[in-house]
Amino acid sequence: MEPLTYPAKSRPGDRVAVVSPSAGLPAIFPHVYELGLRRLREEFGLEPVEYPTTRVLGADPRDRARDVTAAFADPSITAVLATVGGEDQITVTPHLDDAVLLGNPKPYFGYSDNTNMLNHLHKLGIVGYHGGSVLVHLGRPGKPHPLTFDSLRAALFTSGWYDLAAAPEWGDQPGDWRDPASLAVEPVMSPGAGWHWQGPAAVVEGRTWGGNLEVLNWLLAADRVAPAADLAGSVFLMETSEELPSATEVYRILRNLGERGLLASFPAVLVAGRRRGSSTARSRRPRRRRTPRSSGPR
Repeated sequence: MEPLTYPAKSRPGDRVAVVSPSAGLPAIFPHVYELGLRRLREEFGLEPVEYPTTRVLGADPRDRARDVTAAFADPSITAVLATVGGEDQITVTPHLDDAVLLGNPKPYFGYSDNTNMLNHLHKLGIVGYHGGSVLVHLGRPGKPHPLTFDSLRAALFTSGWYDLAAAPEWGDQPGDWRDPASLAVEPVMSPGAGWHWQGPAAVVEGRTWGGNLEVLNWLLAADRVAPAADLAGSVFLMETSEELPSATEVYRILRNLGERGLLASFPAVLVAGRRRGSSTARSRRPRRRRTPRSSGPR
């Protein structure tokens, strides 16, 4: 397993890029976006820098890739944050200038569809960070969640060991982004059950790899995942999306990962977060919520 490059961390007062390589949702939810930007300034002391497609819905993948490349190329930018996820970032990464990314490695923050970018950086040997979405995490209604902001602050500014605590509460009922007044309403939360471990008692160490399971399936289909030998020894991270894939679909994706030779090379699997019980992404009745076999803060 080749060593990874850990990009230098930001400091309060630095300029950070805010880009939309997946979806330009700030164009239709500006109030949520502006709340996220304000918290970047006030809570973290960072100065967000927008790029041409950050607030553009349906921007050409080449233009979105150009913005990401420009953010890495700019020596005054010390980190790159995605505004939100989406479903077509897989069309963006082929247009990135890898020579620029390799010559100017920077911390990249995103999750969900940003699994594409995080996987791309991993293949280049650059460490990336799951989380830190400007709309979802920084733009949370009500007040910032302390666990989210504590871990994001650590990832932005510090190096070394970070103790990831079990979430004391959880919630999966999103507010209505179409209604600016909803930003004042604290999300409904339920008590957390802590970590749940399955399998033999053992200490496992290794770098992490993974992300959104459906996106990983797309990456496998497009042949953009590193060979199993290059990922051997990694702790596999997985989450599912708000589209609520069925248990059968999840099983089939994991089965395909096994047929690819990947699962056998992972010493451990960490399921990030709790499977949603309902979603605004599909018109369906809420499903009964179940406690996952292994869960952590989302």
